[in-house]
Amino acid sequence: MVCDAEEDSMGTAGVRGTQGFHEGEFYWEIIFTEPAFGTAVMVGVGTRKALLHTTNYQYINMLGMDDQSWGLSYKGTLWHNGTSQQYCQPFYENNTRIGILLNLYVGTLTFFKDGVNLGVAFKDLHHVGEDLYPLACSTAAETELELGVRSSRKLRLQDKCYSTILRHIGHNDNNIDILPLPHTMKHVLKVDRHNARL
Repeated sequence: MVCDAEEDSMGTAGVRGTQGFHEGEFYWEIIFTEPAFGTAVMVGVGTRKALLHTTNYQYINMLGMDDQSWGLSYKGTLWHNGTSQQYCQPFYENNTRIGILLNLYVGTLTFFKDGVNLGVAFKDLHHVGEDLYPLACSTAAETELELGVRSSRKLRLQDKCYSTILRHIGHNDNNIDILPLPHTMKHVLKVDRHNARL
């Protein structure tokens, strides 16, 4: 994936994946095949309305400049709706692998750096009401990013039921015990709750 094939950059250029996501868990990795530089090299997600390019030498952190996209800059900052916050250490190294986990069951976007979970970056994405697409952008000329591992998972109806129950009964395991459910289902709910806390 080449974000800007011009010899000299004239602004910010972005690319959007062809598949939008509205339900499920989706994971993909973007490999920074060379050290990132310039005002912004970013990865994230956005709606179909998200800005994909600027002109007139506007070098901006494009992902997250409005309410249509959520992005992570190589400088370690998160962007959404025109505001930023520090999230992780900058990543300047060759072959840095950034993993992106979009969980639309719970509405979270989580980033990984070289396999290490950096924590939840954004929440409530399941309330956006539109498909979300993978995005990348750069202000630097001839930026090369490589698409690595990708996978997806959709929950079975049973798993969706467990998730819904856990969301609605509070944080006390005693609430599970009083449910009119078979013992094995109560056990699964307790295990799922315990794993969610880890």
